[in-house]
Parts: sequence; C-alpha cells; structure tokens
Amino acid sequence: MSVLLDPFAVAFVQRALLGGALVAVVCAVVGTWVVLRGMAFLGEAMAHGMLPGIAIATLTGFPPVAGAAVSAAVMSVGVGALQRRGRLSADTSIGLLFVASLSLGVIVISASRSFATDASAILFGDILAIERGDLVLLALAAVVTLLVAAAGHRSFVALAVDPRQAQLLGLRPRLAHILLVGLVTLAVVSAYQAVGSLLVVGMLLGPAVAAGAWTRRIVPTMALAALIGTAAVAVGLVLSWHLGTAAGATVAFTAICSGAVSTGIRVRPTRPALDERTA
Repeated sequence: MSVLLDPFAVAFVQRALLGGALVAVVCAVVGTWVVLRGMAFLGEAMAHGMLPGIAIATLTGFPPVAGAAVSAAVMSVGVGALQRRGRLSADTSIGLLFVASLSLGVIVISASRSFATDASAILFGDILAIERGDLVLLALAAVVTLLVAAAGHRSFVALAVDPRQAQLLGLRPRLAHILLVGLVTLAVVSAYQAVGSLLVVGMLLGPAVAAGAWTRRIVPTMALAALIGTAAVAVGLVLSWHLGTAAGATVAFTAICSGAVSTGIRVRPTRPALDERTA
C-alpha cells in the first residue's frame, strides 16, 4: 500500500490528482456525447487547433489557457461557417481547419528560438504543474459542463436519435449541436493543462468507451466514465512516479487502456441503439 500511497503524500501530486479528477468529470460528460454522436474527429481537431492560440499567447505574455480558448472558439466557429457557406461536409471542414491550425501553430513555434520547453508542455501537458488557480478554473469548467449537460439533455438525446424529429418537437437541434460543440471546446481547453493538446482526446474518449461497454444508459455511462477517468488519473500518476515517465502522457495512455480493456472483456451480442441510451 505504501508504494501506491507514497506519491500522494506530496502536495503537487495531490493537486495533480484533484485537477485530473475534475478533468475526468468534464471529459466523461462530454466524451459520452462525443462517442454517441461520432464527434471524435471534431474533438481531435479542437485539441490540435488550440496550438496556434497557445503559442501566440505564450509568446506575447498572455495566459496560455486564454489563447487555447480563443483558438478553439475560432476553430468551432470556422467549422460552422464552412459548412453553411461553403457547402462542405463536416469532416472536410474540420479537416481543412485542423491542418491549417496545426500548421499555423508549428509556424509560430518554429519562428521562436526559445520555445522548446514550452512546446513540450503544450503538446504533452504538465499535470504536475497544476496550481490552485488552475483547480478553480477546472472546477468552474466542471460546473458549467454539468449544468449545460443537464439543461440540454433532452435536446441532446433527440439530436442523437433523429434531428428531424427533434425539430418537429421544437427541441432546436441546431442550437443543441452548437451547445455540444461548445462543450467539446470547453473540455479540450480545460484538459489541456493536464495532458496537453496531443493527448487530450485520450481522456475524452478512453473512459467514455470503457463505461459504454458496461452500461446502456447515458447518465450512468457518464457517471461510470468519470469514475474510470479518475482511476486512470490516479493509476497514471503512480506509474509515472515509479517509472519516471511523463505524467500527462502516462495518464492519457492509462485512460486509453481502460477503454481497450473494457471493450475486450465485455462482449455484447449487438450494439445498443441510440434511443436505448436514455436517462
């Protein structure tokens, strides 16, 4: 037991565990909808699309989280604009902006000769560097996520089952989609500090996939995903402590492994329909 508990006697590991748990809650709620609606590519694009904003904010002395939020917001607005005006499919719009944002971020980083350490933190995160102020922001992100998810739950379910039926029922599926994209943006921005822009999708998808293998209903899936995500954070921190590996990457890898293990040992004869995943 001492081997497992020794790392958590240190203050910065305790903050990392608490911050990671808050990230797990946010990613569990949002990740469940991402998996149900097949929005994984959007989440990946959002995570990589933050790179130019973070790089510019770091170079100009602004908080990196602010730059990440602005860049992700521009990405989400750009995807919507391209789909409406350019008549492009969702994956084409996301792909174009994904490559453009990632390229711009690399250009900004390469233009600065003193960016090596900052670039590593941007790409792979630094969960052990979470401070009290970061915990406050993560707690606010978790509260906002839970409130929006609860308020829009019926609309999100209808959107996932049949957008046309949702429109007939007056549930405003377009607004529901915008809110979901906003939640994805909030999730990737809040998880950026913990696991970085390259690994954020691991926390977003891994626990949700793992939980989805054990329950057929949305709310229980979210709750179980939060527990699995928190466990992945704890296990990842312990492994990182004893193996001397990067903490954020180890946490993200553990989260992905949870999904792989759960899917491997829990085999279902058929995949549940979306309309069965109700609260």
